Amino acid sequence: MRLRAPTANSNRSTLQGPPMRSPTIKDVAERSQVSLKTVSRVINNEATVREGTRNKVLRVIAEMGYQPDLSARSLRSARSYALGLVYDNPNPYYVIAVQSGVLSVCRESGYGLQIHPCDSNSANLAGELVHLARHSRLAGLVLAPPMSERLELIRHLRANNIPVVRIISAAADPQDGFPCVYVDDRDAAYDITKHLIQLGHQRIGFLWGGEAHRSSPERYRGYESALKDYGIALDKKLIIHGDYSFDDGFRGARKLLALKERPTAIFGSNDEIAAGVLAAAKSSGLEVPYDLSIAGFEDSPFSKQSWPTLTTAKQATEEIARHATQLLISEIDREENDVEKLTVVSNKGFSPQLVIRGSTGPARAAS
Repeated sequence: MRLRAPTANSNRSTLQGPPMRSPTIKDVAERSQVSLKTVSRVINNEATVREGTRNKVLRVIAEMGYQPDLSARSLRSARSYALGLVYDNPNPYYVIAVQSGVLSVCRESGYGLQIHPCDSNSANLAGELVHLARHSRLAGLVLAPPMSERLELIRHLRANNIPVVRIISAAADPQDGFPCVYVDDRDAAYDITKHLIQLGHQRIGFLWGGEAHRSSPERYRGYESALKDYGIALDKKLIIHGDYSFDDGFRGARKLLALKERPTAIFGSNDEIAAGVLAAAKSSGLEVPYDLSIAGFEDSPFSKQSWPTLTTAKQATEEIARHATQLLISEIDREENDVEKLTVVSNKGFSPQLVIRGSTGPARAAS
């Protein structure tokens, strides 16, 4: 009898072997030597699991590359394991930092994330967000400015039993009954203005951001308070309204630099505005900071990539978003009578810190 040589196909099937399957929760439980329920509790970040057991299960999950099926988990229970992030902001660097902070907590806590950009001026915004939460089975929403600062919208969402946490601009905890993370833009703007005054600047221009954002009037109040405290009269010709954009920074600066008595320093309400001011100064033949000092706000990549680099206020946007997400998950647990499963997270305030760079220097007399 002659033996037939194996075909190419038969060799390939022999070498490949059976297809690899994804690890299951049962596999994780067997290797960890714990029950399926314990693995589930670890995945759900329940505080009733002992720290040693939690670490062992998490180590096995990482080694096996196990990925919980969040959609299936939501379908198996009445509880949803997905959050929504709602924003309307022209600054892409702010949006990216917020997304990164929210997503990091979702991954740690076993939640999915749905990102929802929207038009904050929409007449049906409240209905749109209620539909979003119900149609997508979202457990709750993280709201970024300016939606987060509209109490009538917050009340409508809560009336429809949708947990919400807000990121807002405020000098103190508003204590209005709605959970939030608040940023003291006013105090940081005061510090920036004080820095310019202490460099000898008396004529300091101020460029507003979008008035729909509470951060803009808060930053203006800090600027105004510093001038008052140092005995400098407020000159309304030095104040220009606009939006949080490079173009408005450029246009606003051109107006200020065309004044008969131009400012020796300009404070832009964010770094994009300040970058626009820097471009306007260079197009006018001015040297920064020798002829004009410029300051921004937020410490975005604009502030580090410009030349000279921008004096600004460093805002921990990613950490702010992380805390907001932790607060939201805490609120969801509380509403589902699971308070004991998670340490209660409280409202928290953040204060942006002054960062002095090459765009500000001692005042020179205007020519």
